Amino acid sequence: MKVTEHIERANGKTLFSFEIVPPQKGANIQELYNNIDPLMEFDPPFIDVTTSREEYVYIEKEGLLDRKIVRMRPGTVGICASIKHKFNVDTIPHVLCGGFTKEETEYMLVDCHYLGIENVMALRGDAMKHQRYFEPTKGGHAYADQLVKQIKDVTRGKYLHDVVETNNNPDFCIGVAGYPEKHLEAPSLDYDLKKLQEKVNAGADYVVTQMFFDNSKFFEFVEKAREIGINVPIIPGIKPIAVKRHLQLLPQVFKIDIPEELIRAVEQCKNNKEVRQVGIEWGIQQSRELKEAGVPVLHYYSMGKSNNIKAIASEVF
Repeated sequence: MKVTEHIERANGKTLFSFEIVPPQKGANIQELYNNIDPLMEFDPPFIDVTTSREEYVYIEKEGLLDRKIVRMRPGTVGICASIKHKFNVDTIPHVLCGGFTKEETEYMLVDCHYLGIENVMALRGDAMKHQRYFEPTKGGHAYADQLVKQIKDVTRGKYLHDVVETNNNPDFCIGVAGYPEKHLEAPSLDYDLKKLQEKVNAGADYVVTQMFFDNSKFFEFVEKAREIGINVPIIPGIKPIAVKRHLQLLPQVFKIDIPEELIRAVEQCKNNKEVRQVGIEWGIQQSRELKEAGVPVLHYYSMGKSNNIKAIASEVF
């Protein structure tokens, strides 16, 4: 079922969802299942599965270092199919511009259709570690709205090199990212909202936001989005702080602000166990306020750990 259909059927009730990261290659998928299991009691209608782009590694060969491109995590579509089968829940693979050609994207969409996956999240993706700024992959898309357009073309039977006449075209529900505190590369929030509008105009059906810790910034973001005609569902993304170094890491990587009240509470903690509890309490407070405001879904970034998400959800759902 499509994300938008889940939201419509909820009839105003706030749903619970979360995002997981595929295990690194060589790891057992059972560990992933073990982190999903505790969250299934909250009846998530869908689970997002991230996609990791390629990385450069250096391999020593005959005394010289040879640079190779590798993918460190197994295929997202395979993970989605496995989770969908095991837990009987809709899964949403992330489809990236970065690291993928248009042809590779098309292959992924065809696989999703064969496997009965109806939802995809269309993202530009991040720069590689050695890049200061994002650089498009040769033969790939530079912007997420271009990716959305390709996905919409596939739903119409229009593929890269031909048109397929069939009564069984995929009908993907397309999610895109939104940034309550603007994307780190955007010169202003208004500029970033126009970019979001371009993604919606290209065919996006819903928005999931980057993490934030100040709900007022989310509410302001939604208000401004509605003012310029973005009327698709906007889902808040939440990530509880878990370790003290998140105070430096999260603002540095995601260019977000952390409220002074939360900073003081974390700084007073003697260890990361106490930090984790502060993150849970803040997440409960944040989630309750968002739920009372009538958000369609509360979407949690689990990052492979479910204990703190379960603690929050137990108090909110």
